[in-house]
Amino acid sequence: MKLRFLLPLGAFVVMVIFLGIGLKLDPHEVPSPLIDKSAPSFTLAQLHEPQKTFSPTDMKGKVWLLNVWASWCASCRQEHVFFTEFARANPSVNLIGLNYKDEREAGMQWLARLGNPYLLSVSDTEGMAGLDWGVYGVPETFVIDKKGIVRHKQTGPVDLTILQTVIMPLIEKLNAEAQ
Repeated sequence: MKLRFLLPLGAFVVMVIFLGIGLKLDPHEVPSPLIDKSAPSFTLAQLHEPQKTFSPTDMKGKVWLLNVWASWCASCRQEHVFFTEFARANPSVNLIGLNYKDEREAGMQWLARLGNPYLLSVSDTEGMAGLDWGVYGVPETFVIDKKGIVRHKQTGPVDLTILQTVIMPLIEKLNAEAQ
């Protein structure tokens, strides 16, 4: 008789524990299977010069950021202000944009209107490169080391605090490491 009441109570306690654990998780800290693995390869047309292409292999030997953005993304507009200031203050940082599932013309107009912090942007209109990088929403930002290994993924908009306390210290550390 007691077992009949204890079993539902035990199941309820387990559910409450899992709910409590889930509520403490940060939804921006989505683990990426790419961390400490080679950056996925792609070759895409540059946004402003479609006759030219870009591939992650072009950045071998350099620490760089890949920022996945779109003109239709409200959160991208939020973080764009920070990236624009960041690029102005840190001209030696290689910031590459991946214009995700967007029309080329819309992306170029957006950068013309809001400023262009990127060394260059590539156009991923179909979203296939983004899929290979595990992008499920924009914005997302990746830090890639000199050997082409993904070292960090930021899901959601980057702000000044994240740039100062996470991304820039990691870039400085990776730049200081020997090849």
